[in-house]
Amino acid sequence: MTEPSHKDKIRQDELKSHGEIPAHIAIIMDGNGRWAKSKGLSRLFGHNEGVNSARDIVEVCGQIGVKYLTLYTFSTENWKRPKTEVTMLMKLLIRSIRDETDRLNQNDVKLIATGNLDNLPDKVRKELEDAMQTTKKNKLMTLNLALSYSGRWDILNAVKKIVKEHKKTGIDLTNLSEETFSEYLATKGLPDPDLLIRTGGEFRISNFLLWQLAYSEIYIDNCYWPDFKRNNLYKAIYDFQKRERRFGLTSEQIIKNQKN
Repeated sequence: MTEPSHKDKIRQDELKSHGEIPAHIAIIMDGNGRWAKSKGLSRLFGHNEGVNSARDIVEVCGQIGVKYLTLYTFSTENWKRPKTEVTMLMKLLIRSIRDETDRLNQNDVKLIATGNLDNLPDKVRKELEDAMQTTKKNKLMTLNLALSYSGRWDILNAVKKIVKEHKKTGIDLTNLSEETFSEYLATKGLPDPDLLIRTGGEFRISNFLLWQLAYSEIYIDNCYWPDFKRNNLYKAIYDFQKRERRFGLTSEQIIKNQKN
């Protein structure tokens, strides 16, 4: 395993030769407002700059072989923010989806969305549905926007689905497995994230993918999301590549399994 020659500036080819590229990366994009405040700018300016970071990260993830990228775009709790900010975020979301759909198509990226989408304004849902329809045949990478999403909502919603199906069909609940339960989550069809990245320096997962992150590696970057660019991503993946993922096993068991 070769070491990158410049740890503060890692190249794509060095990253790929160093180790495994995570199949699924999830990102809590934190710090747009604080970034703007630190510069004496409006929160809207911070959110706009956050879109630029997202564009860069989506592009580079496709280039290095990430198959799934989930971005925590708008949480269930975000609805509690001031109405003016929520309205502004919804308008920014519409514009971003509209502006980026052609780019996603050109880069062979499929767009999907996860969350309580019924809570979104009609205009947002329409723009989202159009973009998902336009990109549905793309295969290089799947970009998943977590919108009006929270982990607790996801788990509770899955339980409600199971109870409803039990009442309707009488399915046996005594042998309900983790794999079967996962089929009722909003992320059905997506593998659990290998790597969770959080910007902004906070050490919490903020009600994000509570079930799915059970064995994800976590990487905290102190920079605010508008300053998170591709080299920050490379450093996070490089750090991931140095870790031993044991999934409850011992190191000795991992080595033995690798030999067999």
